[in-house]
Amino acid sequence: MIRYSLGRLLGLLGSVLIISLILFLAVRWLPGTPWNEGEIPLQGPAKENMMKKYGLDQPIHVQYAKYLWNLLHLDLGNSFIYKTDTVWQTIARGWPATAKIGAFTLLIAFSIGIPVGIIADLRQNSLLDYTVTFLATTGITVPNFAVAVWLVMFVSVKMDLLPTQGWGTWQHIVLPVVAYSLAPTSLIARFTRASMLEAMRSDYIRTARAKGLAEPVVIMRHVFKNALIPIITLVGPLIPNLMTGSIFIENTFGVPGIGRHFVTSIFDRDYPVIMGIFMLVAVLFGLTYFISDILYTWADPRVRLTAVSYTHLTLPTNREV
Repeated sequence: MIRYSLGRLLGLLGSVLIISLILFLAVRWLPGTPWNEGEIPLQGPAKENMMKKYGLDQPIHVQYAKYLWNLLHLDLGNSFIYKTDTVWQTIARGWPATAKIGAFTLLIAFSIGIPVGIIADLRQNSLLDYTVTFLATTGITVPNFAVAVWLVMFVSVKMDLLPTQGWGTWQHIVLPVVAYSLAPTSLIARFTRASMLEAMRSDYIRTARAKGLAEPVVIMRHVFKNALIPIITLVGPLIPNLMTGSIFIENTFGVPGIGRHFVTSIFDRDYPVIMGIFMLVAVLFGLTYFISDILYTWADPRVRLTAVSYTHLTLPTNREV
């Protein structure tokens, strides 16, 4: 188990290193400069001084080496636009609002999606099952920004029940969370239903029932646990996606989240902030995939046995051949 976890962790570190290189080159190849040359045309020594100030006068490999060294020390640098703020401070200004919306969205998605998926599986081919399938399919296909616009028009403008934009009270959280949670809730419900149906048809479920186990025990201990494997695969990328925010949702409801800072940094060519937010997302994705791999060993013992068997493989010697 320890060797299995260390192998996955090393793979995560290698992935983050490759992603950092790709993102660094992509950001540096963006057209334009951190200063607006349309309004402030710079030539000669003035332009050289600006390039030196931002560290852009050095070769690209030297810039990346310095960035990587600072990254190893958890130093994301200073913002080019907010000159008195570090990248961590810029992220910290938007992270609380984004994380709060993401946390409530995850809570709703799990607390509604999984039970609804289980009930739809237990009532297969019934009116309830067809209704859940239809609503889940609709929730997946409708984009969240369309849901956000609809909520603003009807709930805020016409019905005047909740504020349109702003931040600071619980009323400002309701509409962004509702708009943001529709798709993940529907997705989890669909995956749970499909996974439960597949597990219900397995031979070991028929064996468990033949032994006389109570139906709730069969459902929760055997069916649901084995149905968790596809759900864990889904939840892996879902959590960091929700916790890093949606640009459309935050702009529609005026949420001062990390998505707004990300858009601003792209338009302003604020390279350190762009890289910092990208790396934050990449690390969150990597950590959730790592945790998902560990959870696989709990949900499916075959994964653990496979990992252990690989650690005991030895290459044959010349005498054995």
